[in-house]
Amino acid sequence: MEYIYAFAIGGALCAAGQLLIDKTALTPARILVLYVTAGVIMSAAGIYEPIKDLGGAGASVPLTGFGDLLAKGVRTAVDEKGFIGIFSGGLTSCAAGLTAAMTFAFAASLFARSRQKM
Repeated sequence: MEYIYAFAIGGALCAAGQLLIDKTALTPARILVLYVTAGVIMSAAGIYEPIKDLGGAGASVPLTGFGDLLAKGVRTAVDEKGFIGIFSGGLTSCAAGLTAAMTFAFAASLFARSRQKM
């Protein structure tokens, strides 16, 4: 049953993004920022944790999950380090994911070849 919930929640997030692309003039970059910001706001309001508990990877993998991770890291760092935690907490909490993304992107660039669009 947890696979169904993960698929439903992840699919709903993706469908909402696709609707934003199709029906509005928002660029993909603005939608990305909207999703990350929505994740931060929902995390701060305490809404995202129950969604993540129900949807698992369907809620934690999309960009809203990244926003939730940033917010959680900042909260933890502020509790431990005070004001300076605002600046260090977000990156500390998502360092492993960012490092993996950059490493795999670099590895892919070694094997891919760019070409001009016509």
